[in-house]
Amino acid sequence: PTFSSPRLSRRRAPRVVSDAGVRVAMVLYFTPSGAETTKHKLYMGKDKVENEDLIKYGLPLDVWFHVSKMSSAHVYVRVAHGETIDDITPEELEDCAQLVKANSIAGNKENNVTIVYTPWSNLKKTSDMAVGQVGFFDDKLVRKVKVEKRKNEIVNRLNKTKTELFPDLAEEKEAYERAIREEKKAHYREEEFKRLEEERIREADREARSYDLIMDSDKMTTNKQNAAKYASFEEAEDDFM
Repeated sequence: PTFSSPRLSRRRAPRVVSDAGVRVAMVLYFTPSGAETTKHKLYMGKDKVENEDLIKYGLPLDVWFHVSKMSSAHVYVRVAHGETIDDITPEELEDCAQLVKANSIAGNKENNVTIVYTPWSNLKKTSDMAVGQVGFFDDKLVRKVKVEKRKNEIVNRLNKTKTELFPDLAEEKEAYERAIREEKKAHYREEEFKRLEEERIREADREARSYDLIMDSDKMTTNKQNAAKYASFEEAEDDFM
């Protein structure tokens, strides 16, 4: 299946252009339930053009939401580093479902609407798709939640936290990837240090064992024992030679 974005308003916000001449997308941010504990972020594009940027510059931490079989906004939850889709709380899940339903022209008017959600990495975008349209690499990674009806108390609470920003999504993605590379390097250095230390300990143990064999007391003789073995110094010297 493929999903597309609605035109949320006939009036379009002015495009912001960076110093490099690149258009910067407007992103709407919301504060989901429990954000003070989870540190999760909830956001969506202003319209289908902004959604293209969110699709392009998403992170592995992002989980995408959309109304099934209807045009709607693209809503995302960004979980914390090391977390997955399974770390979205039930309260956050309901917030996302209500927000995406409220931002669907058709879905907002209907009851018993199905919301689909999946990791950002599962979104498939091909050159023949319309602006804001996506598919999936693996349908098995797509989850569904049913929204019986719109809950104004949730939608109103979220809208009160709405902030319109113009983030540099490309730089955010590069900064994230840079941090991941540094984390991998640090992990490699740590593992390499452990490996070398373990090898040093094994080598020291091997050397100790080798020395113990050389200095085996059962195979060694004292001067007294040698003196008793030979009748004279000359005899011992002849035996040595």
